[in-house]
Amino acid sequence: MPDTALLIIDMQSALLSGAYDVEACLSRVADLAGRARSAGVPVIYLRQRLYDVPSSLADVHPSVAARPSDVLLDKDSADSFLGTGLGDLLDERAVRSVVVTGFATEYCVDSTSRSALSSGYDLVLVSDGHTTPERPPGAVPTAAQVIAHHNATFSTIQYAGRSITVAPAAQIRFDAVPAS
Repeated sequence: MPDTALLIIDMQSALLSGAYDVEACLSRVADLAGRARSAGVPVIYLRQRLYDVPSSLADVHPSVAARPSDVLLDKDSADSFLGTGLGDLLDERAVRSVVVTGFATEYCVDSTSRSALSSGYDLVLVSDGHTTPERPPGAVPTAAQVIAHHNATFSTIQYAGRSITVAPAAQIRFDAVPAS
């Protein structure tokens, strides 16, 4: 059984409207999901509960839609581990390492990544597999700067006994997830 799982966080149509470089990000995440499934790696979707949008927009974006073998967990907070059963699910499947993708970089991706580390999982943050809302012209930081900042932060932080890797989607191999 694989000891790795791919997490796809909040890649919902309603949330991705106006996200930075969204089409490229969706394409990379879809490719990762396909490669994970082919390698027998669990693909787990975390979906933010949205109460004020049509259900079709609250669903996972069609470009990265879940397959019957995938797991979908709904959440109410930025931390995908909080109140979702994600930790129990990963433990049941003997997962030791999570590959993190999704929306939004500075909220749900960051919170879930830190929670994974605090919960004892190794982390692979897909450097070009997360996005955030585009900012208005002239806004600082830009969406690209937010993403770059988080990639740099996770490239340098250390957790005792944990492996942290930040790598682009093209370098992720599910038969041998890159080590730090």
